[in-house]
Amino acid sequence: MSNQSAAEAALDALGDPMRRRLLELLHAGPRPVGELAEQLPIGRPAVSKHLRVLEGAGLVRHRSEGTRNLYALAPEGLIGVQQWLVGVWDTALAAFADYVQAEQRSIREADPEQRATRERDSEQRATRETSRETDREIRRSDHDPTGASPS
Repeated sequence: MSNQSAAEAALDALGDPMRRRLLELLHAGPRPVGELAEQLPIGRPAVSKHLRVLEGAGLVRHRSEGTRNLYALAPEGLIGVQQWLVGVWDTALAAFADYVQAEQRSIREADPEQRATRERDSEQRATRETSRETDREIRRSDHDPTGASPS
């Protein structure tokens, strides 16, 4: 067993587009390998291998029903990834807040003409960043595999 964290294992598993597609398909609910393979351009053996990787990363779980193995999302497997993303995002936001505060100090200390120009530039940057954040939130809520609302 490796010393890899749960978040790292999940991110590694999600690095493959076919595995991401499998998670999207499983978002609708538990499904057997054959049904998943019908939706993908790869065969059942390859689907099974991808599912084993996802299961090993804690993103998918399976249960047997007779002769069928049903695979389902394991939303708790995404908690580590979510925490990692929040940490990265919090660091970026803190850096942005520091930058804005430094800009505001610089504006207060500048002469009136420079101040007006800097204030306008600062407002435009803040508006663009707010727009980008809104776009990210929309994309994140549209593609949240856990079905949970963003926090």
